[in-house]
Amino acid sequence: MIKLKANFKYNVIWFLIMVAGFYLMNTLILVGVIDSFIENMLVTIGINIILATGLNLIIGFAGQFSLGHAGFMAIGAYATAIVTQTNSTPAGFYISILVGIVVAIIAALIVGIPTLRLRGDYLAIATMGAAEIIRIIINNLKITGGAAGMFNIPQFADWPTVYIMVCVTTIIIVNFIHSRAGRAVTSVREDEIAAEAMGINVTKWKLAAFVLGASTAAVAGSLHASYLQTIAPNDFGIMESISILIIVVLGGVGSITGTFVAAVVLGVLDTVLQNFGTLRMVIYAVALVLIMIFKPSGLLGTWELSIKQLWRRPKRKERVES
Repeated sequence: MIKLKANFKYNVIWFLIMVAGFYLMNTLILVGVIDSFIENMLVTIGINIILATGLNLIIGFAGQFSLGHAGFMAIGAYATAIVTQTNSTPAGFYISILVGIVVAIIAALIVGIPTLRLRGDYLAIATMGAAEIIRIIINNLKITGGAAGMFNIPQFADWPTVYIMVCVTTIIIVNFIHSRAGRAVTSVREDEIAAEAMGINVTKWKLAAFVLGASTAAVAGSLHASYLQTIAPNDFGIMESISILIIVVLGGVGSITGTFVAAVVLGVLDTVLQNFGTLRMVIYAVALVLIMIFKPSGLLGTWELSIKQLWRRPKRKERVES
């Protein structure tokens, strides 16, 4: 009972921080500090955070090296594009997100059940192939517009929507990680044989993390399609999966806080370097190489920002002084 009350207290603190962040951004927009250009950057960062936290769950906490995240993102994007063009209302937009999540879950189950028995490079190749199959199917369907993609998608995603979705998906993933199920997933990552010997269903928990990560990717895809209003199959190729992987590795595999920091750093860096034209990709790559040379474990390693730890430190100091 005491633990439940403590967890509730920390959840309330995080909720208040999220609300304060929302009103801070809104105030900065109203006074003109954040213009449309910066707002566009923030939306892109938010979508990348949703994608990277889901992938970090799969790679960092479940220990499954997946390169198929772009495929699930494509499912969410096209679900939103198709549904909102027939039902151009806010309700239609949120229904499209749910449709994308359901289809992504089904696809993740179809992909995950046979492939999650593999490990390492074999799993990466299998998931990459699955994502490519999804992209090719989309590329050859009439309802998706084929290779030309879909245009004039109604815009319902803006910075408040993306901000709320970032908060919701992060809360779901973090609570999953710290739950009994999350501990089972982590134990599978550490040692599958030992976990199975303790009675943990290894395949079940691998699949659970994979499905949850795919669901959040579908949400990010829906926001991407609705915000940009134009999508094409080539937007969801292997390079998109690698871009998400870069955020995870740069921030720290197994650190949700690191994922946030890396997404912000790379988002700002990419925006600042836009004035350099094609040279920006060279500068961007060099910056990534230097960071990985001097900080191979990522910017934050496995460190997490914890309200619980910050709350306990003053109490420990008081006990020492007394």
